[in-house]
Amino acid sequence: MTYPFLKGHGTENDFVLLPDHDGSLHGELSAERVRALCDRRAGLGADGVLRVVRSEALGESGAEWFMDYRNSDGSLSEMCGNGVRVFARHLLDEGLVDADRPIEVATRGGVKVVTVSGDLLTVDMGKPLLGVDSTVTVGERAMAAANVDMGNPHAVTFVDDLAEAGSLLEAPGHDVDVYPHGVNVEFVVRRGEHHVAMRVHERGSGETRSCGTGACAVMVATAVLDGAPRGTEYRVDVPGGTLSITWTDDDRILMTGPAVLVARGETDL
Repeated sequence: MTYPFLKGHGTENDFVLLPDHDGSLHGELSAERVRALCDRRAGLGADGVLRVVRSEALGESGAEWFMDYRNSDGSLSEMCGNGVRVFARHLLDEGLVDADRPIEVATRGGVKVVTVSGDLLTVDMGKPLLGVDSTVTVGERAMAAANVDMGNPHAVTFVDDLAEAGSLLEAPGHDVDVYPHGVNVEFVVRRGEHHVAMRVHERGSGETRSCGTGACAVMVATAVLDGAPRGTEYRVDVPGGTLSITWTDDDRILMTGPAVLVARGETDL
């Protein structure tokens, strides 16, 4: 059996999208299928899979559409900030939602609201949660890391040079007592006032060209260090582009960036 797919990315954090609006095509999306689709040599290649399904088909509630997101290794993920924008772009292109109204997307990390301004999409990523700081390790070197939860866990560490992250072919070490289910690790350098750059190792995917929740966590950790007033906009450079992030007066994180769909077709993977 063949089934339709789309390929898209947000600042080069790329995804295979599986339109399964009534939930009848895939049933439970298996880890094996996800790994096959994400394989960059034998599959379509992606950092993860976004199944586009109506919430009622999965017994979910809170919004009409549910983003069933899986990491490239097949594991479940609570949220993906770049993925939400790509998901919303698909709904817009297919005429399933109205660009003039906020788009609600249910995720395992709660309902996210997307608004559209031309080619850019802004996601209300919700309230950040600051936890107990810990350390991450690269080789034998240990580095202090801020603990920021954006619906999924992040450890943010500041370095003098992004090369200090190493190859990121393997996950940096982390404190399992603080992060018992693993963690996304961001390495950050300052580029200027309210301007940083980052690399990231995503739990379940490895190093990616961008991570939306990670960029939000980086902004929060940086703003706390800077003592920046709420409403200050930060520029966060990722290897795949640039995201703009603001921490609002009412304690919400707003992330703005592009979302592009580049291909569609059918596969039997």
